[in-house]
Amino acid sequence: MPRLTEQEQQEIIRFIEADKPLPEKYRFLLFEDKREVELVWNGKTNEVCNIVLPFQVIEQVDEPRAEKPEDTASQFSLFDERGRQLQGWTNKLIWGDNKLILSSLKNGPLREEIERQGGLKLIYIDPPFDVGADFSMDIEIGGDTFTKRPNILEEIAYRDTWGKGADSFIAMIYERLILMHDLLADDGSIYVHCDWRVNSHIRLVLNEVFGKDNLINELIWKRRTGYMGTYNKFGIVTDSLLWCSKTAKYTFIEQAVPNDPEYLERFKHKDEKGRFYRLDNLTSPNPRPNLKYTYKGYPPPDNGWAVSREKMEQMESEGRLDFPKNPTGRIQRRRFLDELKGQPVQNLWDDIPPVNPMALEGISYPTQKPEALLERILKASSNEGDLIADFFCGSGTTAAVAEKLGRKWITSDLGKFAIHTTRKRLIGVQRQLKAEGRDYRAFEILNLGKYERQHYIGVNPNLREAEQQKQLQEKEAAFLDLILRAYRAEKTEGFATFHGKKAGRLVAVGPVNLPVTRLFVEEIILECRKKHITRVDILGFEFEMGLFPNVLDEARAKGIDIAPKYIPAEVFDKRAVEKNQVVFHDVSFIEVKPHVKKNSVAVELTDFSVFYSQDSIANAEATLKDKASKIVVERGQIVKVSKDKHGIVSRETLTQSWKDWIDYWAVDFNFESKREILRVKTEDGTWEERWTGDYIFENEWQSFRTKKDRSLELTSVFHECTPGRRKLAVKVVDIFGNDTMTIVEVRI
Repeated sequence: MPRLTEQEQQEIIRFIEADKPLPEKYRFLLFEDKREVELVWNGKTNEVCNIVLPFQVIEQVDEPRAEKPEDTASQFSLFDERGRQLQGWTNKLIWGDNKLILSSLKNGPLREEIERQGGLKLIYIDPPFDVGADFSMDIEIGGDTFTKRPNILEEIAYRDTWGKGADSFIAMIYERLILMHDLLADDGSIYVHCDWRVNSHIRLVLNEVFGKDNLINELIWKRRTGYMGTYNKFGIVTDSLLWCSKTAKYTFIEQAVPNDPEYLERFKHKDEKGRFYRLDNLTSPNPRPNLKYTYKGYPPPDNGWAVSREKMEQMESEGRLDFPKNPTGRIQRRRFLDELKGQPVQNLWDDIPPVNPMALEGISYPTQKPEALLERILKASSNEGDLIADFFCGSGTTAAVAEKLGRKWITSDLGKFAIHTTRKRLIGVQRQLKAEGRDYRAFEILNLGKYERQHYIGVNPNLREAEQQKQLQEKEAAFLDLILRAYRAEKTEGFATFHGKKAGRLVAVGPVNLPVTRLFVEEIILECRKKHITRVDILGFEFEMGLFPNVLDEARAKGIDIAPKYIPAEVFDKRAVEKNQVVFHDVSFIEVKPHVKKNSVAVELTDFSVFYSQDSIANAEATLKDKASKIVVERGQIVKVSKDKHGIVSRETLTQSWKDWIDYWAVDFNFESKREILRVKTEDGTWEERWTGDYIFENEWQSFRTKKDRSLELTSVFHECTPGRRKLAVKVVDIFGNDTMTIVEVRI
């Protein structure tokens, strides 16, 4: 510490005793680190999340290649007999909070796998910098469009956290950029997409994390065409892309814009090799006077040759000189068309229009960026085979472009609907590349799922065993209180299986890290019969496959009404609980019918029930203005409520059939054939593979709706199988992105 005068020391003591902040000058007098420029905000800390949670594999997606690829006979085959990828890098689509995802990637076992791929070469992020934006989604249903609100986690993240002002936004992006900086390879770089509202903040954060000397470019993208109709300021038609490298060594491949047709029309001449060329004078604006000479008898221009005799000889040997028939004419240079790469791209990008609503790539996602924008970035700052990432992936544009350009990828998003949108888009890319005879990789969908919940009630391993047990009991009690508070239920005592009650129904809460099993439900039914309880709600994060609707029918036969409901991830956000914004959805049911024909099986989807609610018919009728309409969801029905000019209300049910609820469904024809293996760190610090007891859903066939094609196949293709008993798994994703799975057993 630098020496302070006695007066300065006394002044510091007075400020501390008065509980007042120290004057700014003491920041430089007290500490040796005298940075001339520093970004400071309320609550700034250099502490970064270092949690490591295992990734739970939800699903693996791989469009089958040829029925029997040539290399399947090899001992080291990349593909199995179905044409599905066995070895090599599998792309990652991860659902969850990207802070926990980044921390787990940085410090967990996946880091080794990333390093084996050469490290993370490029990151592109487009964080939701528009805190006032509408992140709802338009969903087609029947002949109308329904607006789906973002889930509470997304809404709070976008508005409540980042919308509080500059402090909250900077703190959020700062911690994530530190984690991304660590994940990047030494020769990697990052592009951060932003607009005028947060450009200055993000630039200063990037300077602090990456170093001001590593800010390579600020790129300006003209994202709007035409004119903005603003009258009190200049129209805003641009976004910024801040490009930083980790070190002075980074990838850059010059990009060019093709020359315009009028320019190319000048290439009318053709040489003996069939190459088109145009003629240019050899002089330059400022020729050197000492280069006045004749060449093969042709006179120089009045102001001298622009090139030396040696250069002339070289150009002649390459066939790049044009000698006129008139001996008094001047030699000209041939500029060949194949020598031109177009005009090098500068930092103003005004040649990439936004996504047209009618474009093939358009999927009506509110923040979707054009593929051409990401194509330029990936081509400029990565090579084929490189690993790239996007931790705010939205509709999956980065992953789609990366797959088409032969890059490996990791993407993540907080929104479940974003993950579902990206899944469909990437399946479409796989199908496209397969049709074109090009290579593609399998991808897997992961989340932190039950492991994130386990972390919530985790105990301090450094405590003694008795203290650990006490802390575990306290955390489990706090967990139950949280769930009941979110469900708005009153806590109860004196029951073996019940934890609360609400509106005349008893409430049982399932375990935090395990599915609700048949045994759990049977114990509830047993207590109901003993104590004459007839109405029960069961809350669970997951439910055992095949549990419903059979167990509900059994309970109903005994006079017990059981309503199973999913506990949403929003319960772990105290703000959502405090605002009573957490919605517990009823469990959906799938009914399927297998069709066996010789040594093959197909699956027919026969029914799907869902009980989703958003708003209510009564509220819509009470708040609608004359000559207006509103679409609401109430107890599994989507209803359009309209009010005419006379105030007369009418209702129209848009979901005419259970099929209208389904956006996507897929089949695994041999569930339980692929185990979920986790790499867990042992006491000696090494990583060990362990089976979790769960299986990975291998997506072998799927049908889904797209913006261009709203049809849906309800029967899968016949899939050839080996004889014997097997389990088929069927996954359905509804139009809101919620997924449900069931298992059926067949004998082939």
